[in-house]
Amino acid sequence: MTVREVVVASGKGGTGKTSITASLAVLAGRAVVADCDVDAADLHLVLQPTVRQRAPFFAGHEARVRPEACTGCGLCVEECRSGAIAPVDGKVVVEPLLCEGCGLCVRLCPEEAIDFPNRRCGDWFLSETRVGPMVHARLEPGGESSGKLVTLVRREARRVALEGGFDLVLVDGPPGIGCPVIATLTGASELLAVTEPTPSGLADLERLLELADHFQVPTSVCVNKWDLSQEVTAAVETLAQVRRVPVVGRISYDARVTAAQMAGRSVVEEGGRAAAEITELWQKLQSGGELHVIP
Repeated sequence: MTVREVVVASGKGGTGKTSITASLAVLAGRAVVADCDVDAADLHLVLQPTVRQRAPFFAGHEARVRPEACTGCGLCVEECRSGAIAPVDGKVVVEPLLCEGCGLCVRLCPEEAIDFPNRRCGDWFLSETRVGPMVHARLEPGGESSGKLVTLVRREARRVALEGGFDLVLVDGPPGIGCPVIATLTGASELLAVTEPTPSGLADLERLLELADHFQVPTSVCVNKWDLSQEVTAAVETLAQVRRVPVVGRISYDARVTAAQMAGRSVVEEGGRAAAEITELWQKLQSGGELHVIP
C-alpha cells in the first residue's frame, strides 16, 4: 500500500500553517495527522484529540549524584564546563536543565557516585480526533533531540496509516530550516510551503525552498493573508516562478480564522472567504498534477 505524506511547513513561525493543516485534515475526511512541531505543538488546540496511548521519549543522558556515595570532593564541580554541578551541604547536586549529558563527571568521580541514566525529554501520543488518528508529542522544558522525536512521530504516523488502511498522512511541520525541519522533510511525498507577504516571510521561504531542493522533495507554495501586501505577494510568486515551484493558493486575510481558533475549530468548519480558498487549495493538491521536483 502506498501512503502519501504531505508536509505543511513554513520558513518562519506564525504564517498559519497549523490552521491550514487542520483545515486540510477536515477536507481530507480520512487521513492520519502528525504534529511534528514538537518544540511548540499546537495542532491539538484545533483538533482537540483524545489520547489513547502515551509513551515516554528518551534521548541522551543526564548525570545523577547518589548522595550516600558522594564525599563532596568537588572534582566534578571544578571540571563541569556547563556549571551544572554545585556543592550543597558537603555533597554535590546536579541541575538537570544545565546538564549537557557529556558524561565527564561520571568518568572523573573517584567514588563512582554519579549515575548516567537515559534522559526523559518528553512524551509522544497516539490520539483520536474528529478527523481521524493523530500522532503528536511534547518536549519537556529544556528537552533536546527534537529531530529524533520528529522522526519517531513520523514513523508512528506511517505505521498507523498502514495498519489502518489510510493512504494519506498530513504533517504539520515545524518552522525554519533546522534539524526538526530536516527530520520532517526527508523522505516526504511532497511539501506545501506556507508563507506570508512580509520581507521576513519572503526571505525565509527562499531558505525553505533551498532545503526542499536539496532533499528533492516535490514542492508547492501557498501565500497566506496575501492581500495584506500585494507587492510582496508578487515578489513571492516571482521567487516561486524563478525556482520553478507552482503557487497553488492565495488565502485572504479573514477575521473568521481567529473566530475559528477561539472556538477550537478549523477554518473550513467556520466558513467564509478563507475557508473557500483553502478548499480550492486542497482540490489543487488532490489533483497532484502541479507538483514536481525542483530542478
